[in-house]
Amino acid sequence: MNFNLKNELGRLSEIVKGLDKKVIVIFLSVAIIQTISWYFTSRLFFEQNLFNYFSNDQNVDLFEFIYWFTGDFFSLFVLPVLVIIFVLKENPKNYGLQLGDYRAGLKISFYFIMLMTIIVWFATSLPSFEKTYPLLRSTRESWQIFFIFETGLLLYLFAWEFIWRGFMLFGLEEKFGFYAVLIQMIPFVILHNGKPVPETFGAILGGIALGIIAFRTRSILYCVIVHGSVMFTIDLISVLRYKAANYGVGISSLINIIKEIF
Repeated sequence: MNFNLKNELGRLSEIVKGLDKKVIVIFLSVAIIQTISWYFTSRLFFEQNLFNYFSNDQNVDLFEFIYWFTGDFFSLFVLPVLVIIFVLKENPKNYGLQLGDYRAGLKISFYFIMLMTIIVWFATSLPSFEKTYPLLRSTRESWQIFFIFETGLLLYLFAWEFIWRGFMLFGLEEKFGFYAVLIQMIPFVILHNGKPVPETFGAILGGIALGIIAFRTRSILYCVIVHGSVMFTIDLISVLRYKAANYGVGISSLINIIKEIF
């Protein structure tokens, strides 16, 4: 079969015309937004372009994370909301920014948090978690810095949940139905690469579970509650383990670690 550029372009044009425009907008927007996040609102950007301006401040590491959290709130939340309003011309509320089924959402969140707290207790005893969390190491020395960091992290997680469980999941639901839960899970897992191995594999189930919660409740709020609670618990237990110098999983270790709170 002969290759004719004009005919090939014509066929391609016909294919493109038949595509779902909303799906194209969602996929391209996610690709562009994630690229903006990686190159301009990330810790990497701060380290390469802004670090020297704050290098003489003892809280430079905290500033780095604040830049990342607030920057990604803009890229992962504000930008997709603008796409929804001005490109798709839809109501952002339909992308999970509502209470939804709060009775189911609160119950699911409670059970999920209880389960994950048990898992986190064992996970934080692993060397890989001890070396990773909290991401900001100075939180282990100052409770003030710890709570500033966790507040910023919650802001970031809200935006993180919106881009995947809100913008992508609900944006693709009309075309792909429940398959959208699996589609949004893929970039979620990829972005966990580099984390402790158990966490990255766990992100497969976690991404699916959070997608189901959003799908069931029609809201991202319960995903934020669950994800935020899990990350806060990981950081808190990691700090308490560090202060108690105890990485056991038995009852005696639990008692010794709880004493650090008081």
